[in-house]
Amino acid sequence: MHKFLSASLLAAGLGLAGLAQAAPPLLNASYDVMRDFYKDYNAAFQKHWQAEHADDKVTVQMSFGGSSKQARAVIDGLPADVITMNMATDINALADNGKLVPDNWVTRLPNDSAPFTSATVFIVRKGNPKGLKDWNDLVKDGVQVIVPNPKTSGNGRYTYLSAWGYALKNGGDENKAKAFVGQLFKHVPVLDTGGRGATTTFMTNQIGDVLVTFENEAEMIAREFGRDKFEVIYPSVSAEAEPPVAVVDKVVDKKGSRALAEEYLKYLWSPEGQDIAAQNYLRPRDPAVLAKYQDRFPKVDFLSVEKTFGDWRTVQKTHFADGGVFDQIYSPQ
Repeated sequence: MHKFLSASLLAAGLGLAGLAQAAPPLLNASYDVMRDFYKDYNAAFQKHWQAEHADDKVTVQMSFGGSSKQARAVIDGLPADVITMNMATDINALADNGKLVPDNWVTRLPNDSAPFTSATVFIVRKGNPKGLKDWNDLVKDGVQVIVPNPKTSGNGRYTYLSAWGYALKNGGDENKAKAFVGQLFKHVPVLDTGGRGATTTFMTNQIGDVLVTFENEAEMIAREFGRDKFEVIYPSVSAEAEPPVAVVDKVVDKKGSRALAEEYLKYLWSPEGQDIAAQNYLRPRDPAVLAKYQDRFPKVDFLSVEKTFGDWRTVQKTHFADGGVFDQIYSPQ
């Protein structure tokens, strides 16, 4: 009997050890318009990880939504191992609320932790019936602009900052820029919380004359709705989107998943990760990969957000925090 119990306990112990060794799923909290990219990237990373770690399979789970809503979810307890946003403000929020990441998170990976970039573009109906070519066209009588809420979406914030930058580049001062952006948002009939919701409003519900979004979302729209339904216009000014990524330290240290999470993000800079980015119309940092795909990335006169507006914490506090400039200029229709 004693031997039987010992054997049973040994078997149970081995079973528990096996369970302990099974890697828990890695959770990536990301933003709306990255669904297709991470579908491709996750499959490639899983193969890479397994090749490097024998038969150690890894499962990657995704959570998508408006970027600021996603950051808030992680702050409120969503156990994301990594957070992949489109703007530094949403990862700064994790440092400022609960120290989920360190203040210097941006220095831990190359390129200020942003593995690729993107431009802001206009999606217009086929034939561009309203003749929309640049930001000043969006404030003409009768033009409806679809853009997500800058309070909840990095996509919306880049639109806001690009329009502000356009006004400055065309001889305006801060007051004129504020007035111009206020005028632009008077042409926005509905504010969705994220970029994918704005796409649905424009493409499925057929509301608006122009959708302002990232250039990689244009390709996703083409795949889903067909290339004959719209045209892509590159305006004269686009704030350079630099979507940053970070390990969520408090989560990975609790789960014991730091090594996996760090490798998952580092692999974004690998030749394969960069190639997958380019295939999904994200501008790769790797010059060789960018050259390979140069036909799909028109040259853009990018506006540097931090050189134009100051550091991201200042941008967030000045423009998008409660009571900031956006709240002052926007009133729901």
